[in-house]
Amino acid sequence: MPLKIAIQMDPIEDVNIEADTSFRLALEAQARGHELFYYTPDQLAFESGVVTARGWPLEVRREQGNHFTLGEKQKINLADWDVVWLRQDPPFDMGYITTTHLLDMIHPDTLVVNDPFWVRNYPEKLLVLEFKGLTPPTTIARDIDILKEFKEEHGDIILKPLYGNGGAGVFRLGPDDRNLNSLHELFAGINNEPLIAQKFLPDVSNGDKRIILVDGEPVGAINRVPAKGETRSNMHVGGRPEKVGMTKRDLEICAEIGPLLKEKGQVFVGIDVIGDYLTEINLTSPTGIQELERFDGTNVAALIWDVIEAKLA
Repeated sequence: MPLKIAIQMDPIEDVNIEADTSFRLALEAQARGHELFYYTPDQLAFESGVVTARGWPLEVRREQGNHFTLGEKQKINLADWDVVWLRQDPPFDMGYITTTHLLDMIHPDTLVVNDPFWVRNYPEKLLVLEFKGLTPPTTIARDIDILKEFKEEHGDIILKPLYGNGGAGVFRLGPDDRNLNSLHELFAGINNEPLIAQKFLPDVSNGDKRIILVDGEPVGAINRVPAKGETRSNMHVGGRPEKVGMTKRDLEICAEIGPLLKEKGQVFVGIDVIGDYLTEINLTSPTGIQELERFDGTNVAALIWDVIEAKLA
């Protein structure tokens, strides 16, 4: 049965059709005969008791430079739609958080993917802290003395914004690095949020593995290898995706976290694993399904839509 699908995402004209996950999800939905509607987060609103979105009927195609067609702009009541995709990229700021509150008002009568309540309450760098045996030594603090103590204990650390994304603002501070005070001053001048510090994992030179879970089950992985001279492996900053399998340790990590993800309505999740350690659980706008499809032939978009269709059957 055709579904009415609304996709809340960043501007569609800017997507890379060979890599963008939201585009691939839309393409698969369209192939299944579902109706698509697209809007950007700033067009989400609450109006006299109704959660609305101003956007466009959408058609997509895998054609470089001509990958979408929009219908006439209109306002819709999101409660009248079957599925809303929460797919804009972080930063996980108050604007992002507000969208989750508004979408909470229509979920679960309208299925919001992923469940916005838990997206809001499980930020990527915080949810991992619930799994102490899986993560590297970590400290979250705003107090410079606490961060200094952590660096003195571990020597070689990674310092980054707690709510950042895409590798932005990530610094490696080696044993002889003297920039912790300066970086703390820099971040303190931007916002009043804590920073996150983690022990540096040398295994990152071999890659930062992105494992994709659908409804709590692992379906495959890609490896993201840092560019020469880089610590960060994010593809936004030049990381190179490579084909990779899942190890016994990877499957152990997935087995421990998967049931919670399924229970909390997190249909599509990407976790980051470096060596034997879980470093992030990405609920907000996971990526990597197009790369996995190219490397392994796994149509993750189809697996995701199978789960959603079953939930609505």
